Order: sequence, then structure tokens, then C-alpha cells
Amino acid sequence: MCRTESSPQPSTAGLRAPSDRKGAPAPLVQGEPIEIREGVFVIPDNRVPIVPNIGIVVGDHSALVVDTGIGPRNGRYVLEQAKRLAGDRRLWVTLTHFHPEHGFGAQAFKGAATIIYNDSQRAELRRKGAAYAEMFRGVSPAVAAALDGVRFVDPDVTYTGEAEIDLGGRTVVLREVGPAHTAGDQIVLVDSHVLFGGDLLENRMFPIAPYFPPHDTDVDAHRWITVLDQLLALSPTVVVPGHGEVTDATLIQDVRDYLDHVRAETDRLRGLGASADEAAEAIGRDARSRWSSWDHPEWTDLAARAFYHAHPAD
Repeated sequence: MCRTESSPQPSTAGLRAPSDRKGAPAPLVQGEPIEIREGVFVIPDNRVPIVPNIGIVVGDHSALVVDTGIGPRNGRYVLEQAKRLAGDRRLWVTLTHFHPEHGFGAQAFKGAATIIYNDSQRAELRRKGAAYAEMFRGVSPAVAAALDGVRFVDPDVTYTGEAEIDLGGRTVVLREVGPAHTAGDQIVLVDSHVLFGGDLLENRMFPIAPYFPPHDTDVDAHRWITVLDQLLALSPTVVVPGHGEVTDATLIQDVRDYLDHVRAETDRLRGLGASADEAAEAIGRDARSRWSSWDHPEWTDLAARAFYHAHPAD
């Protein structure tokens, strides 16, 4: 049984929802899983906002789902696809982090799969889940509809540090690496080759630093860079980002280069006496030029502010 604890839920007042999505497609996980390596499947996000890449890893006797999509409807769809691939194999499900589009479909798996989170991720969901659901409901009617009926479920198993799951002929390592993008970030590494990085990594999109003072300031932008160095040292051959196309380890370096640039520019501008607003504006303008093919340039503002107000890494 999971431990229970009482934690206050933060208000959503002052939290910034993702940028306006009123004209975007409904955030539905759709399409059939694509095999990206033997026994490793991804339901791609197709670059639809608030839809993540979903992983399904199938071994001889068990299968693992990575992320669930936003809300119960998406969770049920992912479960159906996982059952289709897994047959009568035992099912596990885990999350790269607690954010709504990655984990708010977990209720569909309760009783059908063993749900496993790291301790920090479970605690973060308990602290912030309700507030984030309220915030995301304000994004658009389609997102609010996706969250209709959402409820939060505790994991069946928790771990600290690292956990290994033998799926039968295929080994998956779950490793907590937060705080970085969130306090409870987790990577999933399959047979030392395929890396599911969650929102530590986005392909051709500016990564979001969820810096929402005073309600949520757990993002650790300096440590995020350190985590990316750790991921580079793993030398994965296939990298599945939280959003965007499946690729290789060059993506890790690309995201690291961007964050390192924002860190250096923030330090320089702050040293010149620029305010947080002035630094964010200048860095955003420069980043739009340097990474002109990347989507969601509005997220540069939050990254600059996260670095501006953080203590430098030791």
C-alpha cells in the first residue's frame, strides 16, 4: 500500500497556462503505435499541442507504458493500444513527470496495470495536481473537455533513485533525475539504447521552464543542464522527446546548447544591470533569431526568468 500524506494544494492564481490553444486541434492521442526499435513502440504526438509522445515497451512476459496523455479518454485509448500489443502480458505504467498531458490519464490504468512513480513525482502530483488541472482547463474548451472526469490515483509502487523492471528479454531502467524541468523528473532507458526523456527534451520546440512564482518555482534550470550532461553520457541511440519527432542523441546536445546560451546571456545581462523583464525580452528576441525553426518561442521568457532568479549552480 502507498503511504498517504496531506499536502496543501497551491492556488492557480498567477499560474500561466500554456499559450493560447483555442485554434489548436483537440489534445487527443491518436494513431497506431509505431515500432522504433524491436519491441519499443511510440504513439507519436504529431506535433499537436498538449499531446505527448507515448511509449509502449513490450517484453516476453511484461510490457511498460510511458505516459498516458491528458485525461481519462486519452488514458483509455493508450490502455487499449497497450493491451493490443501486450496481449496477456503483465502491464506496467509510469510517467516521465506529473504534468497534465503526460500523466492525467493514469486513472484508466488503475487495476489494469501496476502504476510506478518515483517518490518525488508522487509528492509533486499530490501538491500540484489539482491546481494544474484547473489551470489547463482554462486553455481552451477542448482541453477542458479532455480533463472532464479526471481524478488522481496513487501509484501501486514507488521507488527512490532507480528502479529496474525486467520485461522478459528486455530491461527497463527508471531513474529519477529531478529537480530539473519538474521536481520529480524521471527518465526511462530501455536496454541502454532507447531513452524516453519527457519534457527535459523537445524536438524543434523551445523547452518550457515552468517558472510560475510564487506558486511553482521548482524548476531548476541550472541542474537541468547537468542532467542533460548525464543523458549525453548514456549515449542513447534513439531518443524519444516529450514532444516532437523521435530522433537521436544530437537532440540532447541541441537542448543543452540552448539552455546554456540562455544561462550565459542571463548572467551577462543581469551583470549589466538589466531587470528580469529586460533580460527576458532581449534573450527571447535573440533566441527567435538563433533557433528560428523552433516552435513556441514564447517559452524563452520563462527560461530566462528561471535562470535570472535562480542561484547559480555550485
